[in-house]
Amino acid sequence: ARALADGGARYLEVQFPFSDPSVDGPVIQAACTRALEAGFRVSEGFALLGEIRRLAPTPVFVMSYASLVFARGVERFLREAREAGAFGVIVPDLPYDYDEGLFALGEAQGLEVVPVVSPAVSERRLAAACARRGGYLYAALRTGITGATTRIDEKSFSFLERVRARGRKILAGFGVTTAEQVGWIAPHVHAVVVGSALIRCIDETPPQSLYPRLKAKVAELAGE
Repeated sequence: ARALADGGARYLEVQFPFSDPSVDGPVIQAACTRALEAGFRVSEGFALLGEIRRLAPTPVFVMSYASLVFARGVERFLREAREAGAFGVIVPDLPYDYDEGLFALGEAQGLEVVPVVSPAVSERRLAAACARRGGYLYAALRTGITGATTRIDEKSFSFLERVRARGRKILAGFGVTTAEQVGWIAPHVHAVVVGSALIRCIDETPPQSLYPRLKAKVAELAGE
């Protein structure tokens, strides 16, 4: 976390692993599997979040799937997230029009609960997502799963402009793996989300070299 922050990350995302991460590709799926096989518990995830907040002042989003949130209890999950120092929560498989109270309870806890939209979203559903209180919107640059490289083209920019016109701070991701892609997307959004490329970097780097290598990777992606 310190390497990411020191490398220039404006936000951090901590994913709580789930056995069926439906929007994640093989790299993140494998990371989730390793964490679960090591005995991950939600309480440990919040403890880790608290430690991250002590190490770095960078705002942190907690990302997880609806089943895990429901199993914990929506109100309890959000309360524990806030107490651990989370800035916001992303639940990508929970439709914002069937949210089981997530948005209202998140607002009560002072958390940003971030809706997720894809290029196929209708104007009606986009308007509904943006009618919620809160300042952020996650724009998935394509449908499908994370990890595989996304082709950035005019359709991508058209989608981002549709979303930006709604006045939200856009977090854009899904398949962003190179500095070139980040450079294309960054002028159109508030922040670019990179996940699988960083996990690959972690997987390929010896522990003693991880801090400088990961810091350099983030700086490279940010074009610094």
